[in-house]
Amino acid sequence: MKIWFDIVNSPHVRFFHSIIRYLEDQGEEVLVTTRRFGDVHRLLDLFGIEYTLVGWHGVTLEEKLIRSTQRAYELSQIISREKPDVAVSKHSIELPRVSYGLKIPSVYVLDNEHAIAANKLTLSLCDKIILPEVIDREAVIRCGADPDHLYSYNGTSEITHLVDFQYNPNIFQDLKLDLKKEKTILMRPEPALASYLDADCRKTVLSPIVEALEDQANILVIPRFWEQQKIFEKDENITLIKPPVDTFSLMKACDLVIGAGGTMNREAALLGTPVISCYPGDLLSVDSFYIERGLMKRSTHPDEIVGMARELLQNNHQRPQLSTDNLFKIIIDSIYQSGGG
Repeated sequence: MKIWFDIVNSPHVRFFHSIIRYLEDQGEEVLVTTRRFGDVHRLLDLFGIEYTLVGWHGVTLEEKLIRSTQRAYELSQIISREKPDVAVSKHSIELPRVSYGLKIPSVYVLDNEHAIAANKLTLSLCDKIILPEVIDREAVIRCGADPDHLYSYNGTSEITHLVDFQYNPNIFQDLKLDLKKEKTILMRPEPALASYLDADCRKTVLSPIVEALEDQANILVIPRFWEQQKIFEKDENITLIKPPVDTFSLMKACDLVIGAGGTMNREAALLGTPVISCYPGDLLSVDSFYIERGLMKRSTHPDEIVGMARELLQNNHQRPQLSTDNLFKIIIDSIYQSGGG
């Protein structure tokens, strides 16, 4: 069986890595496509995943439309030639359009109900949609999803990221970090270029939080792109971490994670590191999954976030037990069922 994966964002590399490796070990043929966006291709290189680079990510609405259309055209040429048995993606705009047009069964992983534009463009074209049960099914159906095509599970997509994770306790030394203070905080700015978030990539909600905490802890920041790097690079109290790195070991080694995005916050929660979400958009259902279980805190008010951070840095917190479904098995089974394997 030949399986096509379209990996369009950095977190998706970790998400699909163990799945791709398993399928290859089973003797299946895997085709991976990606786009020029952030660190996606560098992470694919880091994980040793072969890929075909197709198209670019757009910044403005006009660019997004033009580049997505161009990418769908280029992918359709590749995929019509490769003839995969099943297509798999997580929030790819182009894969559902191409697979539907070429009559290739598709498995689509969804974890953001607020990406309305993207969901309306894709969900009606997908044969199987795998989503956390914490997401309101009606919200997904309103975007065009067929209710008979929905498969809900207990947990979030980050569960698969840790399938083959091995902690590196020497991560600080390996990165040659000069950490002068006892406590260390890892921060991640917001996904300002995402279509579902109205944000200025030349600013970040982290700035006042960094200013308030940089004299109390080592501050590590992983910027998403060049504009965010420019915000922090002149501050001598901040250490910029340039991807790709072993972010799992880094998060586990830190005393606290403060993130204005989503994926790394949820990964930190699974790793047992105290985490505060300051995501500036509407609360995601997948974040509420961890907040309700005491594994994540959330605020959009800098003063409150600073207070939470100081408390978490001072106190030892026991990690609540978390029970989830086996998402890895769910996806593998869905691929074989859809592809006729």
